[in-house]
Amino acid sequence: MSVIDILVNYYPAFLKGLYVTLQLSAIIWGSGLIVGGALGLVGNRYNLWIGLPSRLMSFLLSGIPILVFLFWLHYPAQAMFNVVIDPFITAAFTLAIVNIFAVADIVRGALADFPKQYLTAAKVTGLTRKQTIFKIQLPLILRQILPALLMLQVTMLHTTLFASLISVEEIFRVAQRINAQIYRPVEIYTALGVFFLAVSLPVNGLALWLKEKFTRNLSEN
Repeated sequence: MSVIDILVNYYPAFLKGLYVTLQLSAIIWGSGLIVGGALGLVGNRYNLWIGLPSRLMSFLLSGIPILVFLFWLHYPAQAMFNVVIDPFITAAFTLAIVNIFAVADIVRGALADFPKQYLTAAKVTGLTRKQTIFKIQLPLILRQILPALLMLQVTMLHTTLFASLISVEEIFRVAQRINAQIYRPVEIYTALGVFFLAVSLPVNGLALWLKEKFTRNLSEN
């Protein structure tokens, strides 16, 4: 049985698993970009009360493998509080937390490194604070951080594979179940790779294009 045969025969199962994966990714991406972006903005403004705790949390999370964090929230944490939570919710919450603090780090770093001479020039030319943010700061910062944010979201898409280990019926778990039936691991995981390439390559390509076109050292200009 070839890769094409597997895709033709089992595409409904693959599509169902892909749908769960994309649902999971949408939650992770949305919460990461919105909450993480807001946390980065506020953390830069209130460094002592929000910025430092956020950086500390990010530092701690970077030292813990995502799989260990996921398992801890799924097994001992739920046993400790005597609750049973849907694995999908646990996976979405765990990966969203990781994404939120990673996005916050990117945004906060870009704000902290923003050249002060741009703000000074805006003030001299009579721009209001709102005009400075929306006409100068935001466009330039977005140009700097968009490639990194897109690459991070692709990485978070890949980490959704870990959700299969706590029984979330995403695409990797579907592939495992199909492999258990027909045992064609090379063809099945190649088919899985095709699905991920179809989702990841456009985002990767956009990130690389943005990086080449827009990213530069603002302090040199």
